[in-house]
Amino acid sequence: MMEDQISELILKMINIAKSPLETKEVQRTLNGKMPNVSRSKILYRLNNLRGEGEIEGKYVGSGKGVWIWWKKGIFQNRNKP
Repeated sequence: MMEDQISELILKMINIAKSPLETKEVQRTLNGKMPNVSRSKILYRLNNLRGEGEIEGKYVGSGKGVWIWWKKGIFQNRNKP
């Protein structure tokens, strides 16, 4: 199913990223692999993955702002000696 393929590609992309990604970056990369996937559809899948605990994300900025997304647990051990 296409929906599953979108989610799988997004999850793989975020899990191999070295730093958090903006929705725009996810969309640009995904559109290279699956043309004509809308930003709304990508944002919906990202929020579903976040809700399922697969990835983490945060809304930053004022006004329209942006969402950033990262691999689950990537920041948990940063401050430990």
